[in-house]
Amino acid sequence: MLASRPVVPRLHETSLELDVPFFDCDPLGVVWHGHYFKYLDVARTKMLAPLGLDGQELLDSGHRMFVSDSRCRHVNALRYRDRARVTAWLREWEQRLYIAYVVDNLTTGKQAARAHIVLVVTDADGRLLFDVPEILRVRLGVPRGA
Repeated sequence: MLASRPVVPRLHETSLELDVPFFDCDPLGVVWHGHYFKYLDVARTKMLAPLGLDGQELLDSGHRMFVSDSRCRHVNALRYRDRARVTAWLREWEQRLYIAYVVDNLTTGKQAARAHIVLVVTDADGRLLFDVPEILRVRLGVPRGA
């Protein structure tokens, strides 16, 4: 008998849709692989900005966040003029922010990519923090003990 996998929460799940522009494609009309990270970044910003975890509000908290790991597994290529949906959600928030993603091709009905980005937190002087600070956890809605 297989053990069931624990259910991983999809905290602050956010989606956006976009039309693949010509300038994101290579000469074969396929989205250049590096542009997927641009799409992920737009979704991440859409998720974190309303929580006060982007731009000046994050800087004003006395903290910074940096990408420490990123991965994108390409399953089916996006092409020029395809309609895509990028969905992002927060999966971990104790020692780091682990943001998971799915990129769906709405034109073909196929998943285009799966990805994740890990953000670590530092103080204003760049010292790595080994736990997400309480002020950021409150903004995420996950204070300690919750």
